[in-house]
Amino acid sequence: MDGLDLEGLRAIAVRVATEAAGEAARLRAAAINDVRTKTTHTDVVTAADTEVERQLRERLAELRPDDVVLGEEGGFGAGGSNKTASEGDRLCWVVDPIDGTVNYLYGLPWYTVSVGVTRNGESLAGAVVEPPSGRVWSASLGGGATLDGMPLRASGASRLDLSLIGTGFSYHRERRVRQGELATALMARVRDIRRAGCASLDLCAVAAGWLDGYYEHGVNPWDWAAGALIATEAGAVVHLPDPRAPFGEAIVAAAPGIGGPLAEALSELGSAEI
Repeated sequence: MDGLDLEGLRAIAVRVATEAAGEAARLRAAAINDVRTKTTHTDVVTAADTEVERQLRERLAELRPDDVVLGEEGGFGAGGSNKTASEGDRLCWVVDPIDGTVNYLYGLPWYTVSVGVTRNGESLAGAVVEPPSGRVWSASLGGGATLDGMPLRASGASRLDLSLIGTGFSYHRERRVRQGELATALMARVRDIRRAGCASLDLCAVAAGWLDGYYEHGVNPWDWAAGALIATEAGAVVHLPDPRAPFGEAIVAAAPGIGGPLAEALSELGSAEI
């Protein structure tokens, strides 16, 4: 793609995400005693979130000094520079220093460091690393997806009523109530529903065939920049958030055999109103 070394970008994503994952794990004991809130009292950020993002930005500035970075905690910039995403079609690294911060805070093992690289909104490569297990998911555009080097493939599910679906919920109480109502209604149409509390892991679970599908409203680019590409490269059908979609501004990822039925069910059940 225009001379870009996509596998090289993938290797950088794996490298910096793996390094940051080690830092996240090391910092946890101290970081959980230094917690503040963001959008609501239930939406938390720890000292480790900001420190790990700082490390990610510094490493990317060393390895890719001409690129920009979008991070959950620090917005746009690159290694302290004043570069912004408006500077043409620069590559943009989209990082989530700790996806699943509430799990991290409580000691649940389902959290990740997610690093994706995009250009003009298209994901080119990415990695998702789970610190407690050390598992590494990665993908490059057209280059497939792997878990610890082994190729990934979405499930062969063909019936929505026999499918296991993942989802997530907002930190805003009113929206969470509506999401709960949608999940309750969808429960009658699927095998069961799971909620892991980490969007990037849910997308990787679809890629691995551990979930047949996943949907969630209110996700941000740093939640899916890497995971959505991993799911897509594993053969899943992925719809990125789009307010024009019939099921609303949600991300939806599913095995090919149930991608259409899941989208239709969400539309019928009022997903667009969430």
